[in-house]
Amino acid sequence: MIRHDPLAVRVAAIEPLSATLKRLTLESADGGALPIGSAGAHVSLILEGGDRPFRNAYSLVSMPGERGCYELIVRRTAGSRGGSAFIHERLGEGSVIGATVPHNLFPIQRHARKHLLIGGGIGITPLLSYLPALRQGGERLELHQISARDEVPLFENLLAPHAAHDVHVHAGRGALDLSALLARQPLGTHVYVCGPAALMDHVEAAAAALGWPASRVHRENFGAAGGDPFTLRLARSGREIAVGPDQSMLDALEAAGVPVPSLCRGGACGECLTKVTGGVPEHRDHYLTDLEKAEGALVMPCVSRAKNDLLVLDL
Repeated sequence: MIRHDPLAVRVAAIEPLSATLKRLTLESADGGALPIGSAGAHVSLILEGGDRPFRNAYSLVSMPGERGCYELIVRRTAGSRGGSAFIHERLGEGSVIGATVPHNLFPIQRHARKHLLIGGGIGITPLLSYLPALRQGGERLELHQISARDEVPLFENLLAPHAAHDVHVHAGRGALDLSALLARQPLGTHVYVCGPAALMDHVEAAAAALGWPASRVHRENFGAAGGDPFTLRLARSGREIAVGPDQSMLDALEAAGVPVPSLCRGGACGECLTKVTGGVPEHRDHYLTDLEKAEGALVMPCVSRAKNDLLVLDL
């Protein structure tokens, strides 16, 4: 059973890593032990910012199994919906905020013969927790981090505690031939990718072209949800809610005071699954089957949108 009541956590430390990146250390506000997070797990922070709370999901970069604190790395993005800006501008040491318990939709596949890890930019964060877990278990691995040229030293520093012959940092996508990388992997390898959607799509397509089983390709999604504005109509009340071009359906519903269960906020877990009674959804999730998407009777409001001006939800 999924626990929805939030934890109260205190910001124990904030470490600037660059002009746009900060490392946060969070401790239990009551001084007790925190619930355990496994490698690849994330928490959602509940940030009270002005007229509505922000709920942003961040991967744990602390050691798997750590109960004394959670460590996160947060990038302030130019297109921030408010959460990353709030963290960078308004959150200080000693602040008490809400957080969900850790949930893992991107776990290590323990039966893999080898683990191929591919990160793009800040997408390295879940993979940072993979490394100590895989090293401790004596697992065979290979990590490739792709970053902007000016951030190569930053990611080299982040990976320094795990540096070895199998950890590589590349300056830009052009510095790594992803198809060749996938082609030379031994049978039984699983690939894990986290980063911009274009990178993850490229890895999936390249793996499929090489005949990789889909079950051996894993991606982490926290999803961006921008697009043309549209209107939501709530079938049970007739109420209409506008969804802006840089706003997800889930954000718009929460801002309007309409409670919708959510967890990953990236179209992967199914927690916010909602029935559609009118209009045509534009599906962007990785949860519904192709048949369910074609039927158009369900939608994941955390990442998906509408193909027309009005979408009617069974709410």
